[in-house]
Amino acid sequence: MKTIKGSLIAALFALILIFFSFLLGSFCAVLQKYRVDFSILENYASIKPSILLDDQGKEWARFALDKREPVLLTDVSPYLIHAFIAAEDHSFFSHTGLSFRGILRSMVVNAYRRKRVQGASTITQQLVRLLFLDTHRTFTRKIKEQILALVVERQFSKEQILTTYLNNVYFGSGIYGVQAASNRFWAKDVQNLSIAESATLAAIVKGARYYSPLYNAEASLNRRNTVLHSMFKLGYISEQEYFQAKESDLGLINEASNTIAPYLKESLRLFLEELVGRQTLYTGGLKIQTTLNQHAQYHAQQEFFKQVATLKKTISLAVDGALISMDVKTGEIKALVGGYNFLESQYNRAEQAKRQLGSIFKPIVYAAALQQGQTFADTAIDEPIKIPQGKKVWQPHNYNKKFDGTMTLAHALSRSNNVVTVKTLLKTGVEPVIDLALNCRLPNTMPAYPSLSLGCVDVTLKQAVGYFNVFANNGVYVEPHYVRWVKDENGKKIWSKKIDKQRVMDTKISSQVAQVLSLGIERAKQRTPGNWISCDALGKTGTTNDCRTCWFAGSTPNYTTALYIGCDDNRSLGKNVYAISTALPIWLGLHKQLPIEKKNFSLDPSLKKVFINAKTGERCSAPKGDQIVPVLIP
Repeated sequence: MKTIKGSLIAALFALILIFFSFLLGSFCAVLQKYRVDFSILENYASIKPSILLDDQGKEWARFALDKREPVLLTDVSPYLIHAFIAAEDHSFFSHTGLSFRGILRSMVVNAYRRKRVQGASTITQQLVRLLFLDTHRTFTRKIKEQILALVVERQFSKEQILTTYLNNVYFGSGIYGVQAASNRFWAKDVQNLSIAESATLAAIVKGARYYSPLYNAEASLNRRNTVLHSMFKLGYISEQEYFQAKESDLGLINEASNTIAPYLKESLRLFLEELVGRQTLYTGGLKIQTTLNQHAQYHAQQEFFKQVATLKKTISLAVDGALISMDVKTGEIKALVGGYNFLESQYNRAEQAKRQLGSIFKPIVYAAALQQGQTFADTAIDEPIKIPQGKKVWQPHNYNKKFDGTMTLAHALSRSNNVVTVKTLLKTGVEPVIDLALNCRLPNTMPAYPSLSLGCVDVTLKQAVGYFNVFANNGVYVEPHYVRWVKDENGKKIWSKKIDKQRVMDTKISSQVAQVLSLGIERAKQRTPGNWISCDALGKTGTTNDCRTCWFAGSTPNYTTALYIGCDDNRSLGKNVYAISTALPIWLGLHKQLPIEKKNFSLDPSLKKVFINAKTGERCSAPKGDQIVPVLIP
């Protein structure tokens, strides 16, 4: 065992000698080929923000660096200097650009763990990387970084290096420099930062995306406390100051959360940083043509926030949700709400959260049935049934725990009857339903069981709105999207969206389903009388088991909007909480504000409207009586 350890140590030191020999041998060669204008350490280059355009070509947001306000080291709180030294580089004032002790320690730890778990970058190296190099972890980049760190240390004083570092370090969300960060987080100058606030800024640098209090308050707080402990161990603060600072909260200023489309802007930032890089995004003068409609977005936010605020008070739960409204024909997203409070949570529920689709899935079941020759005038019996599933027996029931006997498929869909929907799937077969759902871009995680008929599949809201739009768009799926193109500062198009668009069901099928879904809207009008929109509409409510999620998806000839209300931990919203009173009002409030360019759906002209008895399916000569409904037939 000792022989193995001795061999390992000898090999490690040999590797270190080879490394430093290579480092010194490469010094002159690299400097001859790799020239750097070190004036950047003293001057700030002009920057051009990237502009986000709405669907009318007007600016609605931009990606720009927070106004940099360079500060002198003498104007910075001593706590801040000590926090950064404690967090990033204990020997900053004594090393020559590289921490050889740190390099040795990290090599030993990484060799022992057999993976990279520890780095050894000094503040000088971080500054070189920030200003001159990319972020890709390659051996060549590391060598350049170390050589340039040595050069910077010879050319500039420690005070100049630390000042420039503090004025350029990145804090996430386009925030560069300690003064900009201090203003953003606490609305104060850096000379007035407390111990805890200073430690928070130093904590973020380890990973701006993960440790920013704007993105992950818990991780930021834990990392801050680690920095505070390091400050205490190094003697920068007393034990009493350490415990007092550790007990304090982050204390961020509570900015207004009514910024237009903050969740959409964050999604765009992530996409664009991946596409062009962070530096280009914030300084490269890009033009990004988005599909956002500012009028639609404003009213979507207003309606959503108003309803969720009311629910938070009435049911005393941390209710949240999301909304997406898109153009029926083009798939362009006109409004996106990813949650109630962006400052509290950047979790984009419109694209990231997965919820059971519930009754919103039912139209797919009936569309698949129509494809196999069934009609909406066909009947089935709403009655107690038992379905064997392995060693268990499943007994589906309706939300009101009642059974209504014989009814048409049209009546069953318009009333969201569970038992008849299950029977329709059993008659149609699970596979045809799954195949159609996959064509509508629902995820391929659907269980091949009868319970699928009631929507036991997890989807994102973006998937749900794209699927439901098929019925308003004559059987054509069009991908929901929010970017048309990206141009560089010279006006050259560097990226354009390729839209997924495909016919997934015959127009005759989609038109018949759309007609029945419009009956659900008529029923909603009767239950919630008031000022309704003056054009055709179709829609479907959905409330999942135990009232965990309340859905509504609905379309007019121009727009399809889907939304859900629910708690992030998927707890029940309580008894008697249904989509018709929680989600539907948001949809209606928004669609009252959207322009009505077209009043009627373009349904298949080969179909003819007939009136049938909703229970028996028998044809009627005139639309008289509560049980008479219109359907389309080939």
